[in-house]
Amino acid sequence: MKDLAAYLARRLSGEVRVDEPMARHTTWRIGGPADLFIEPAGVEELAFVLRYLREQGVPTAVIGNGSNLLVADSGVCGAVVKLGTRMGRIEVEGTRIRAEAGARLARVAGAAMRVGLSGFEFTTGIPASVGGAIMMNAGAHDRSMADVVGRVTVLDTAGRLMTRTAQECGFGYRQTVLQREGLIVVEAALRGTPRNPAEIREEMGELLRRRRCVQPLEYPSAGSVFKNPPGDAAGRLIDRAGGKGLRVGDAEVSIRHANFIVNLGSAKARDVRELIARVRELVAARFGITLELEVKLLGEDP
Repeated sequence: MKDLAAYLARRLSGEVRVDEPMARHTTWRIGGPADLFIEPAGVEELAFVLRYLREQGVPTAVIGNGSNLLVADSGVCGAVVKLGTRMGRIEVEGTRIRAEAGARLARVAGAAMRVGLSGFEFTTGIPASVGGAIMMNAGAHDRSMADVVGRVTVLDTAGRLMTRTAQECGFGYRQTVLQREGLIVVEAALRGTPRNPAEIREEMGELLRRRRCVQPLEYPSAGSVFKNPPGDAAGRLIDRAGGKGLRVGDAEVSIRHANFIVNLGSAKARDVRELIARVRELVAARFGITLELEVKLLGEDP
């Protein structure tokens, strides 16, 4: 792997590292080392990296800000490619915002507010990047990325670029067709509507205050761990089943929001996985419902 890393380091202007701790790249602050970690400095570098790793037979995972990701304590065999700040450009064009996949949602919402474009207020407090948010159709307050996406530019695993309309993305609840097809969002054209910047700022401030009241933002987490089952809320079910406050090591089912598992300091992936299993068992026993994970698992511990 070191020889491969040395070759890529000579070819790329982005970052290439060996045995990179993934805890640095997830909002849970959990995760062992990736054999090879690459942060490309643009779409061309990303396409080259994907083609090269495929040719070399290296297992590859592509991540964004790691806001819905649980990485195993043993780390990740193969390569992790991060779409980070080197692919985070934002441009405003009339009522459209062109954003690269690595741009944080907070920066997009801020840019929209400054020019008086509404529609992005719901993203306040969501710690995702644009690419990951689109792939998962992230949302809050009865809105989601499906409401603001006009079109996306994607790469396949062979490094080929193509464009998809919002309809072709197949947006659903915390899912898209893009996930199932193994495509990677590299850029998006997002739609806004004109609105007074002061009104936008006021709404974003109110949404953030609301989040701070009901979510444990003082601790590292991945946001909602489970998807809401049809017609109900996962947090309510977990609370009613007695899951709130359960703890394994330094991982705890938040006493403020039962669909959050927080890292109290030095939680391990195995602690979180055990809590996930316990919560599922409690809810299944009480309500006969099997909760589906919203977070993604990367790597596998023995």
